Amino acid sequence: MPQYWLIKSEPHEYSISDLENDRITCWDGVRNYQARNFMRDGMKVGDRLLFYHSNATPSAIVGLAEVVRLAYPDHTAWEVGNAHYDPRSTPENPLWLMVDVGYIATFAHSIPLASVKADPILSGMTLAQKGSRLSVHPVSQ
Repeated sequence: MPQYWLIKSEPHEYSISDLENDRITCWDGVRNYQARNFMRDGMKVGDRLLFYHSNATPSAIVGLAEVVRLAYPDHTAWEVGNAHYDPRSTPENPLWLMVDVGYIATFAHSIPLASVKADPILSGMTLAQKGSRLSVHPVSQ
């Protein structure tokens, strides 16, 4: 059985439409240890991903994707000048990981954050918790 996760992206950086056009992309730039560990230790090929547009009007869950490649070193951490560069990470000792994600669908109706918070069933999601900033986190059934 696939597990479910939520991944966040600012739509001006990378949107569900971008993923639909690309079909598959690497989910790079994750620079939080807990989110990295979720990708490394939990994500499996075939797991489903709720695609969330953050810092949008409104911020909302907008589509569905899937993991198509297990976690591997995020090379953007080694690229001087890249927005995700981290001098502590090296090819010999990578600190950061990424997974590849594939497009499945764009929802006909997005699910705004306000709706998630207002729904008694969904309000327990990590996304709905005050101060939640993780860009990758698990979602229960």
